[in-house]
Parts: sequence; structure tokens; C-alpha cells
Amino acid sequence: MEYNLLINAIIIYLIGSIPFAFIVTKISGYGDIRKIGSGNIGTTNVLRTGNKFLALIVLVLDMLKGYLPTFYLLNYIYYSNNNSLTPLILGSMAILGHIFPVWLKFKGGKGVATYIGFIFAVNYILGVFFVLLWLFIAFIKKYSSLASIFSLLATPFLMLFLDYKPSIFLFFFILSALLIFKHYSNIKRLIDKTESKINF
Repeated sequence: MEYNLLINAIIIYLIGSIPFAFIVTKISGYGDIRKIGSGNIGTTNVLRTGNKFLALIVLVLDMLKGYLPTFYLLNYIYYSNNNSLTPLILGSMAILGHIFPVWLKFKGGKGVATYIGFIFAVNYILGVFFVLLWLFIAFIKKYSSLASIFSLLATPFLMLFLDYKPSIFLFFFILSALLIFKHYSNIKRLIDKTESKINF
């Protein structure tokens, strides 16, 4: 059993490690995304190429990395038991893969899009809440990072109202904290008022 869990964790991590932002921008003629804008391999940085359609493709692909493995685990292996830690820990390996991709020397993105796909698979209410809160803050403040940070902070607490066990809340809280920590450079720029704004 432990052997199967390890194999599944590695497979999901490798799926999450696929650097779609790097691949899509490369084959589209924009060069290395790591040399554009913030250098981050995520949707917001792809948006800085000026190609919104390309950014949308990357967003969808990065979300699917988190959604598909978790959806499969919950509906075909653990039978929608989203109040159990095991499938959630396994599914979250896709997020870790995005943040620490083996293909790019473990230097990946912030993991937000993959996290969104992950929480949609766990509970669509969580996913809708995250997206609506992100859009609300992003439209008002024009900062993608600020919208992500607030949404990441709020989402675990919503789980308390959805009758999830304290251990699940704690897991999501730790996961959100990791993603917020990945925004440390953005937080510094927000404080210094040098963070780049987004244009919709």
C-alpha cells in the first residue's frame, strides 16, 4: 500500500512539474519565459508577453494539472472522500511539482493556478469562492499577487463552514501558507509600491 502511495505521489508530482508556461511560450516564438517580466513560469508572467490567449492556454493547462489527478483520486480511488487527508496530500503533489519542477532545476512558479484546479476537484464551492474573490480584488487593486494572497488566506477558513475536519483545515492552511511564502518577493514589492499591475 505504501509502495503504491509513493508511486502515485511521484506520478502526480511529475504531472505538476510540466512547465506549460515555459513550453507554450517557447513554441510560440516568445523565447524563454524566465527572461520575460518577473521570470516566473506562470500565467501572470505569460500575460506580460502581451498575448492574452497564450496566457489563457497556460492558465487552463496549469489548472488541469491540479484538477485531473485530484478528481481521479477522489472519484475513482477514494470515492469522493474529500474529508480524508490521503487523496488531498496526493493531489497536492501536483502543486509541489509546479512550484519545484524537476525539469527546471526545482525553480518553478507560484502554484496558484494549479492550486485552483486542485480545490475545484476537492469542492467546486471552494473553487468558485477563490476565483470570485481573486477577481474582485484583482479588478479593484490591479495586483495579481495581492488577489492571490488574500484568496489563499481566505479559502481554508471557508472550509470551516463547509464542515471539513480540523485536520483538513490545517492541511489547507499549511498549503496556502506555502504558496503565500512563494509570493515573498511580491509582498516586498507591494510594500515598496513597485509591484507591477495587471491589465485586463
